[in-house]
Amino acid sequence: MLTIGKIVEEELKKYPFLEEALAEELVNLSAFARKLKPVVEKKLNRPVNEGAIIMAVKRMPLPLHLPVNHTLRKFLSNMGEMTVRSDITDFTFGNSVSLTSCQVKLLEIISEHKDAVFSFSKGVNETTVIISSKMDINVEEVFAKEKLISKQTNLSTITLKLHMQNTRVIGLYYHIFKQLAWEGINIVEVISTTNEFTIVVAEAFIDKAFSILKRLKAPG
Repeated sequence: MLTIGKIVEEELKKYPFLEEALAEELVNLSAFARKLKPVVEKKLNRPVNEGAIIMAVKRMPLPLHLPVNHTLRKFLSNMGEMTVRSDITDFTFGNSVSLTSCQVKLLEIISEHKDAVFSFSKGVNETTVIISSKMDINVEEVFAKEKLISKQTNLSTITLKLHMQNTRVIGLYYHIFKQLAWEGINIVEVISTTNEFTIVVAEAFIDKAFSILKRLKAPG
């Protein structure tokens, strides 16, 4: 049976962060009820009192991620060092039978540049190469015959060293992405290994992104 509570719950799933904001009393319930009232009435095909919608919100169980916030804060406060690297370029090429040999050639060149940043990420249809901008000319030469899908310059990376238990912490990446999204930080790429997590952002956002992640590490 369709109820006000079920409709409210389904509507909340359409708006990232809103469920948590409501649980933390950051949203005016009356205003939220007025906005939701036409939707609820249409689905129930009858008039609905705003007070009923407010009560439905108040009766909803806490979002699953809220009880683990304390665990997340404790985990984040124990994160290892953060490393910032600037002058990064992001190349994306279409996959081909010759692409792997190009990667091998590039790795041979990179082996002579110990301080260079580089990462390969292969998808179903394309492969991304993230590399220090000083190596751009090498990438362009080695991959000259490959299909270039995109090239983004003036990027930076922030690498977070995570505790070995990070894969068992629920909501870790959600918590990090949420904070960055709330502050208007656009993430260009994400690079992840078992115990390291790297985000790639535009140079213009690097200081702000670093401050946000540093704040997450502060004991809370």
